[in-house]
Amino acid sequence: MEQSMVNQPQHEQSQLRIEIYAMLAHLLRKAPDENVLNWLAELDVEDTQYQTTEMAAAWPLLKLAAQKANLIAVEEEYQDLFIGIGRGEVVPFGSWYLTGSLMEMPLAHLRRDLAVLGFQRDESVKEPEDHIAALLEVMAMLVEEGPEHLQKTFFNRHIATWFEKLFADVKAAESAVFYCAVGELALQFLTVEKTRFIEAK
Repeated sequence: MEQSMVNQPQHEQSQLRIEIYAMLAHLLRKAPDENVLNWLAELDVEDTQYQTTEMAAAWPLLKLAAQKANLIAVEEEYQDLFIGIGRGEVVPFGSWYLTGSLMEMPLAHLRRDLAVLGFQRDESVKEPEDHIAALLEVMAMLVEEGPEHLQKTFFNRHIATWFEKLFADVKAAESAVFYCAVGELALQFLTVEKTRFIEAK
């Protein structure tokens, strides 16, 4: 039975949010390996509760996509979708969606805010910090460690302004099969988060 986040203890809400942010970040950072696909294919979707009907409906779609997925095909799909030759079908960076170019002012603003929050770039990571996976990783850490107002400020400044267009593009991309389901889950989850922060006092 679907259980509203409103009725869950605060700790359970936070833990669930951390896990979803981290899972989406992992799937958007790189193609899932066999272990991740198997884990997704065996998700207990009845026990994966969230606040909206749309969110609840997105879980079975992802589970089914994982069950049908072929490891090599998903790796090729990720490559075509997000990397490509030159660039992929979708460019998962904030600056691209906000300005039409990479490495623009939104990235500079993000780097400033990350420095204030005490986050440092991992030198092994080649992508700019405004990659959607990096932003979701930061949100997972903020939910775990930071007060609500810091979560709200970071989300509204660096995710809320462009995630809907990004995941609409992912879902519509010619290459997207498995990632169509990932895009739907991400879209619904981040929409719930956006509403949460709007309603937060």
